Amino acid sequence: MDSINVLLFILFVGAIVFIVYFVKDYRVAQMKGTLEAEGSAMAFSLTGFFVCFCDALGLGGFAPMTAIFKHFKLVKDRVIPGTLNTGMCIPEVVVAFIFIKTVAVDPLTLVSMLIAAVLGGILGSGIVSKLDEKKVQLGLATAMILVLVIMLAGQLGLMPSEGTKTGLTGVKLVVAVIGNFVLGALMTLGIGLYAPCMAMLYALGLSPLAAFPIMMGSCAVLMPASGIRFIKEGAYNRRGTLIIAITGAFGVIVAVFLVKSLPLNALTWLVMGVIGYTAIKLFLSSKSISR
Repeated sequence: MDSINVLLFILFVGAIVFIVYFVKDYRVAQMKGTLEAEGSAMAFSLTGFFVCFCDALGLGGFAPMTAIFKHFKLVKDRVIPGTLNTGMCIPEVVVAFIFIKTVAVDPLTLVSMLIAAVLGGILGSGIVSKLDEKKVQLGLATAMILVLVIMLAGQLGLMPSEGTKTGLTGVKLVVAVIGNFVLGALMTLGIGLYAPCMAMLYALGLSPLAAFPIMMGSCAVLMPASGIRFIKEGAYNRRGTLIIAITGAFGVIVAVFLVKSLPLNALTWLVMGVIGYTAIKLFLSSKSISR
C-alpha cells in the first residue's frame, strides 16, 4: 500500500470513528428528549450546502458559517465552535478524499505537510495559544499581501511566475513543512489554514490546483479528533451537525467538479481573490477592539 492510500485509509478511519461517536451521542440525546429545538431544518440545510460549497472552493467555511449562525440565531453562541467542528467534519473529509485521489501532488510533499499540520495542532497549540492573537493576525495579513503582490505581478507578466509545480523539494519543502506546522498550531487561535497555506505554497512555486489537496487534507486529518472532543463535552448542536454534515457533503461534491473544470488561469485569479479577502479580514481583526 503506497503512502497516498495509507493517508486515505487514515482519513476514512478517522471519519468512521467520528461518526460512531456522533451517532451514539445523538441517539442518547434523542431518547432523553434533549435534542435542540432552535433553527429550522431548511435553514441548516441551506447553510450546510452553501458554506461547504464555498469551503471546497478554498474560501473557508468557519467564518461565514459563524456569521450565519449568529445572524439567524440558528445555534447558541456557546456551542458555535463545537458545531463548526462537528458539522463540517464529514464534508471536509469528503472533499479532502476527492482532491487527494484526483489531483496530482507529489506524495512526499503531501504526506509530510499533513503530518506537519497534525504535529502543529498537537505540539504547537500550547505555545501558539499564548501568543498575542492581534499580532499574529497582523503578521499573517502582511505576509499574504506581499504574496498577493507577487502573484499579481506574475499574472500581469511583470515577473516570471513559477506556480506550475506539483511538488516541492529541498529547502522549499522544508519551508513548506515548517509553515504548515505553524498553520496547524495557529488553528487553535481560530485562524483558518486555507488561505495562508495557499499563499505559502504559491509563493514556493506550487500549482494553485495542487495546493487544494494539501490544504483540504491538512484540515481533514485534524477535524475528526477536534469534533470528537466537542461531542464528549456535549458542546455542540446535534441536530444542526447532522443536517450540515449531509447537505455539506453534497455541497463539496458539486464544488469539486466546478473547481476541476476551471482553467488554471481562472483558478489562479480565484486564489488571489481568496488571499486578498482573507488578508483584509485578518488586518481588520488585528485592529478590532476586544470587548
